[in-house]
Amino acid sequence: MDKKLIIAGREFTSRLLVGTGKYPDMATMQAAIAASGTEIVTVAIRRLPLEGGGENLLDFIDRGRITLLPNTAGATTAEEAVRLAKLGRAAGLSNFVKLEVIGDSQTLYPDPIDTLEATRVLVRDGFDVLVYTSQDPILARRLEEAGAAAVMPYGSSIGSGQGILDFTAVRMIVDRLSVPVVVDAGLGVPSDAALAMEAGADACLINTGIACSRDPVQMARAMRLGVEAGRKAYLAGRIPRRAYASPSSPTEGLPGQA
Repeated sequence: MDKKLIIAGREFTSRLLVGTGKYPDMATMQAAIAASGTEIVTVAIRRLPLEGGGENLLDFIDRGRITLLPNTAGATTAEEAVRLAKLGRAAGLSNFVKLEVIGDSQTLYPDPIDTLEATRVLVRDGFDVLVYTSQDPILARRLEEAGAAAVMPYGSSIGSGQGILDFTAVRMIVDRLSVPVVVDAGLGVPSDAALAMEAGADACLINTGIACSRDPVQMARAMRLGVEAGRKAYLAGRIPRRAYASPSSPTEGLPGQA
């Protein structure tokens, strides 16, 4: 029997988290979220009309079923990320926050120093912090020690669709942490999500791979199945890799053998 995903004391059945950016329209986003089976949806605090007015994507999210995960996308310093998180909470969003502090505008890699500092500040301020980070297992451990509720290493660059570039790095992070590990960024197709789950990740967060596909609703269903298949494969345990063939049919005890 598999256990449920638990983040900051909250229990979830689905292991697929979904983003809300880049969809062609709100109706497609809403349908894709439903098709994915997700229970956690991330939204950029910068995109929300916190003071009212304008189209509000929150109107297209069933908040009775979905846990909202505001994120600090666009922040480039610890101070800016903390300010965004506090703005979101003041607007009545959540103590749940996905922390992003981007250190490079081309790769969109996180700034490790400011990410760690912002984690410490937000945890002290009562936030449940899910933190976007690199594939560095040492930094991942430091983030857990700082109080992160979940650590979210990228599979590859945000929006790149390159999949899992370093399976071993993800596995090392999983092996060293006790908090949930959520692979975030770069997953383009269900096989990418399955590979992340086979590495032992507790969940995947996918936005661009769904939103920018030819059929976001169909891709959301496919990603759901990829995550589920990868999780089941991880629990089942893969066979060892061998240098040579191993016959599928038994050879012992056959007629003519001594």
